[in-house]
Amino acid sequence: MSMLVTGGGGFLGRYIVEQLLLLGEEVRILSRQRYPELEQLGVECVQGDLRDNDAVERAVNGCEVVFHVAAIAGIWGRWPDYYGINVQGTKNILAACQKLGVARLVYCSSPSVTFDGTDQKGVNESAPYPEKWLAHYPHSKALAEQMVLSADQPGSLRTCALRPHLIWGPRDQHLIPRLIDRAKTGKLRVVGDGKNLVDMVFVENAAAAHIQAAGALLCSPEQVGGKAYFITQGAPVRLWDWINEILALEEIAPVRKRVSANVAYYAGAMMETAYKMVGRMNEEPRMTRFLARQLATHHYFDISAARHDLGYVPHVSTEEGMRRLGEELASRG
Repeated sequence: MSMLVTGGGGFLGRYIVEQLLLLGEEVRILSRQRYPELEQLGVECVQGDLRDNDAVERAVNGCEVVFHVAAIAGIWGRWPDYYGINVQGTKNILAACQKLGVARLVYCSSPSVTFDGTDQKGVNESAPYPEKWLAHYPHSKALAEQMVLSADQPGSLRTCALRPHLIWGPRDQHLIPRLIDRAKTGKLRVVGDGKNLVDMVFVENAAAAHIQAAGALLCSPEQVGGKAYFITQGAPVRLWDWINEILALEEIAPVRKRVSANVAYYAGAMMETAYKMVGRMNEEPRMTRFLARQLATHHYFDISAARHDLGYVPHVSTEEGMRRLGEELASRG
């Protein structure tokens, strides 16, 4: 069975590719660059941009299942960039799937599509989309998610969306390196009281959830089709304790300096205004409103639906994941 992974050369995408290969599946990826190491494993690489209809159709053609993982992430940037990749790109993927007879599509969404800047304590998928957005990324992902779920059609394309929260693990080139770099340069501050609980998910668990979702769309489409699912470790942690555990793996002193949640929020608002005024849209401010709220609030989720409908179980524990992460960081020297 031929399967497409958009963004298959990225962090999560590559783990999905590797797990599919272990299952003996034929795998193709759509990405903006070549990945010779994946080609050597037998992966077919299609180069192209999600905004290019022709490239998208070349990638989708002949595939039974599509895992749409590619996206532009971040807390800052221009709306046309987020809209073009995350919304228009998803629209192109859906159109190609419908035109070329793809049976199943699993979309990688984000829990931030329900984040309104306030605490989220054990919320489930009934949580609504917010009326106002603190960043372009969650806004664009929410628009794309709604398109994907609306595209679910019995007897035709079946779709679902997964919302993995704070994906981490070996080979991460974004979250972990940024934390370490900011800590080394003295730019990290505990925002708020430091007691906020958050959910996260080890990357291998997040990848496995996508494959389980594709299976569930085949075996129980009426139960899964058109639905979104939170994906986490199922055991929230204190955010700042967890960050300090990561820093300890690199023998970096724990973060002790603090800033109040309100001060961080208003500092973020001022920085956003200043950066917009001088046209610094390609340079991420040190603080934004969205980041301030993410660092200070509780956000953990009820994953009962994923457990029940998808058979999802986070097989790699947080403790085991941290051990593997520590080994990888040590190997980097």
